[in-house]
Amino acid sequence: MLRIHGYAQSINVRKVLWTCAELALPYEREDWAGPFRSTADPTFRSLNPVGMVPVIDDDGTILWESNTIVRYLTASRNRHDLLPDDPAPRARIEMWMDWQASDFNNSWRVAFQGLVRHNPDHQDAGAIERSMVTFAGMVGIVDEQLAISGGYICGSQFSAADIAIGLSVHRWRSIPVPKPRFDHVDRYYERLCERAGFRQHGRDGGP
Repeated sequence: MLRIHGYAQSINVRKVLWTCAELALPYEREDWAGPFRSTADPTFRSLNPVGMVPVIDDDGTILWESNTIVRYLTASRNRHDLLPDDPAPRARIEMWMDWQASDFNNSWRVAFQGLVRHNPDHQDAGAIERSMVTFAGMVGIVDEQLAISGGYICGSQFSAADIAIGLSVHRWRSIPVPKPRFDHVDRYYERLCERAGFRQHGRDGGP
């Protein structure tokens, strides 16, 4: 059986949990990181030398990096609706996933840590404000894409890219400060809430 290593409130672990829900894929999960066991433990480092969650063990296939895991699970279970074999549409999906893991993810880190996690290392008001401005710009990019894409980030059909982008959009909504309104993003969020996996691991899974 698939084993997932990582605590369920982690946004990157939630990508994997949501993917499993879309695939109706059973799994067992162990709590690591956050308030649970330290990923500096040699047991965990034997699975992932960089010490980050999530990690999966799929009958001996051990992988880390959340978006890589999402791609692997969808491809290995032949879910071509989520990740096509055709190189061009697949690359467009992976393009948005990679952007989420780099630019989009990094834009909200300071604001989220300061305003939601109340991390004492991220309480500089100017840094938080700059983070929110950058984050808003990234959400604006998503809004512009949704205006032309047909409902989901890569077209009219839900794909693996929406798992990555959707959880970052949920994080945008979770930050308790006044924010610009993005109508296409709001409708996108409502669309995602129609999916049981997102309701469980996005909307109701924590900020």
